[in-house]
Amino acid sequence: MNFYILLFSIIVILCVVCNKISNKLGVPVLLVFLALGMFFGSDGVIKIPFDNFKLAEQLCSVALIFIMFYGGFGTKWQAAKPVALKALLLSTVGVVMTAGLTGLFCYYVLGMNLLESLLIGSLISSTDAASVFSILRSKRLSLKYHTASLLEVESGSNDPCAYMLTVIMLGLISGGSINGWNIAYQVFAQIVYGALIGIIMAGITGLALKRIKFTTEGFDTIFVLAMVLSAYAIPSIIQGNGYLSVYIFGIILGNMELNDKKSLVNFFDGVTGLMQMILFFLLGLLSFPSALPKVVLPALAVAVFLTFVARPVTVGILMSPFRCPLRQQLLVSMAGLRGAASVVFAIMTMTQAPNLEYDMFHMVFFIVLFSILFQGMLLPHAAKALDMIDENDDVLKTFTDYTEEVDVRFIQFKVKENHPWEGKQIRDITLPPETLLVELQKDQQIITPDGNTVLEAGDTLVLSAKAPELVSNVKLTELELQKGHEWIGKTVSEIHLKPGKLVVMIQRAGDILIPNGDTLLQKDDLLVMRTE
Repeated sequence: MNFYILLFSIIVILCVVCNKISNKLGVPVLLVFLALGMFFGSDGVIKIPFDNFKLAEQLCSVALIFIMFYGGFGTKWQAAKPVALKALLLSTVGVVMTAGLTGLFCYYVLGMNLLESLLIGSLISSTDAASVFSILRSKRLSLKYHTASLLEVESGSNDPCAYMLTVIMLGLISGGSINGWNIAYQVFAQIVYGALIGIIMAGITGLALKRIKFTTEGFDTIFVLAMVLSAYAIPSIIQGNGYLSVYIFGIILGNMELNDKKSLVNFFDGVTGLMQMILFFLLGLLSFPSALPKVVLPALAVAVFLTFVARPVTVGILMSPFRCPLRQQLLVSMAGLRGAASVVFAIMTMTQAPNLEYDMFHMVFFIVLFSILFQGMLLPHAAKALDMIDENDDVLKTFTDYTEEVDVRFIQFKVKENHPWEGKQIRDITLPPETLLVELQKDQQIITPDGNTVLEAGDTLVLSAKAPELVSNVKLTELELQKGHEWIGKTVSEIHLKPGKLVVMIQRAGDILIPNGDTLLQKDDLLVMRTE
């Protein structure tokens, strides 16, 4: 057990290091995770034996839950709204068209049987949110015509449709009692149950976060984590689409005004990053490079057809009625990266339909490698060549975790007896420049002050101010007043400081004090001082 824990930690550390290296080399980091998994796999250098497709399916499904949720959670609806209809068409009708065109190619050109042809079309019909988000963020691709938002919403929302097609095709291949009514009900259940439960769970979670005060710090994050898992499990139990549910759940929750939302963003950003590492590493570990030569020719033919025919034709048919510029259509076609979801769905075929004529897992694995390597590396160059870069925009604004460079800071202090503001109305006091009184705590009650509010001793004021720009020439040092120090028992005005030094803060028994000349220094005080 200890060995596997150590091995897991080493792998995660390597993934983090490779992430840094990939950014410098311009190689998509997800491709690096795949390669690292292949390096450790049975056919690799380390040769870790792993061919448990059932376990891999379960682990990858859990990872995909968080990737789908965070894809929705990070999508800013205000930025996505202008392109929502186009993105919805691409993620539904576009997925079906891509699956159909690819299936027909496999059937008529490659000579595969019809059901397996349509199955492979279904497996690779969706674009990958993790790959698209990673490239947009890491390369800071700010694109014209709201294209970044279009790609984010499409890639984040089309996996449920591909999953639905895959489930239907696996049912047909397994020879079960699948008829028109059964298929219609499956489609209804997948969409309606998944969407409805996602909306309900988001509403419950948002209401709880606003109404319930969690007594222990971090328990709100744990609560959201449990609700994410529930949003997937509940619809899945009743034949709904769990991935659609968590995606809708993420969009609604991510666009709510929540207390301490930053902690949720930081937590799920880290969790999603870890899930991507685990998922792509596991997919690489599960693959057998020695099996790729057997499928390289048909897989390469499918990859080329998908990239240069199926995707562009689908994009052209669906986006042309909106009078989208040709260069935007070309870039959206290039951005149709295949990724984790396709391989995870391919793993399903190995557990539910193991007797297929073609090795679906390695065919899809090769197509994903081709897509990430070719399209992923060329996408930034294609955006530049097509003059689709918007120099006046910031792609990070299309995500809900974006914060402006100019921040706001809050200052809290208490009005003491004989303070110059005691007994005055707020309209009569003079605040520092560029500050605003945003909150007043009076008699343990929080009120929104107005100009007629009279300040009294014991009132606590909260001021907001624009955060200053980074000041590089201010240096701070710390000094702890230990027993016998000459400053103990003296006021700040009585101590002798060298020119340029100033006591700016005192940490005392867990409290923070902003000193003035009358502040009495005590043993164990930690002084934070400005020095030249």
